[in-house]
Amino acid sequence: MAIAAGDKAPDFALKNQHGETVRLSDFRGEKNVVLLFYPFAFTGVCTGELCALRDNLPSFANDEVQLLAVSNDAPFSLRVFAEQEGLEYPLLSDFWPHGETSRAYGVFDEEKGCALRGTFIIDKEGVVRWTIVNGLPDARDLNEYTKALAAL
Repeated sequence: MAIAAGDKAPDFALKNQHGETVRLSDFRGEKNVVLLFYPFAFTGVCTGELCALRDNLPSFANDEVQLLAVSNDAPFSLRVFAEQEGLEYPLLSDFWPHGETSRAYGVFDEEKGCALRGTFIIDKEGVVRWTIVNGLPDARDLNEYTKALAAL
């Protein structure tokens, strides 16, 4: 079961595509966070979603908001994926311990070994304010994120 609006967001420390450690707590008191889990890099729906975010990046990465995208891919794969698709926001690796952060947010599919399409909007105090979890084949609607961010 995914964590819900009103819950305290679990902190994490994950490596980005450049090997740097990123913690959710790094943004506490500074920025709201759009935390997006996706199954795998290089797949059709995931690539489409992440490129749509790239194309609308000023809405999701600015002085008030930080976008963090998490998959269970290795950091090396994420680096190649980011370079290939021109993704300049942090792609975080929940590779090892495999799926630990995805499990903490309740979006890890044990049978498939990957994260579901979960999105959590977390306020500056570290509280989840909005969430949606879609099945593996179901793309998310960016307009919903924009509305949820505007409500903060």
